[in-house]
Amino acid sequence: MSERIRYELLLTGLSLVMGGWLMIVYDSLRLLRLLIHHNSLFMGMEDFFYWIYAGGAVFMLLYEQNDGSFRFYAVAGVFLGMAAYDRFVSRIFFRCLKKFSRWFKITRKGNSGS
Repeated sequence: MSERIRYELLLTGLSLVMGGWLMIVYDSLRLLRLLIHHNSLFMGMEDFFYWIYAGGAVFMLLYEQNDGSFRFYAVAGVFLGMAAYDRFVSRIFFRCLKKFSRWFKITRKGNSGS
């Protein structure tokens, strides 16, 4: 396998990982919103700064790994990594978290009557 093909595969893999990482960061924001009530202004500010971070992270990936050249497949890899993480990890995580929060509310109500 040529060195160029190995490099392209590495860039694709890094793009997929970057997409997963960006979704982990966004899930952290979602978890924070579940734990601490936010009004729409703060949620908008959080989203604004998240997308600034996400754009900067993808730009740095392309800049450092590809000398700033735009590669459609690298950007598509980021989106594919985000979609895969959302489909297979995030949904399961939040489903379990919702079950835990119901259990926690039931337990808290049960203990407050004692």
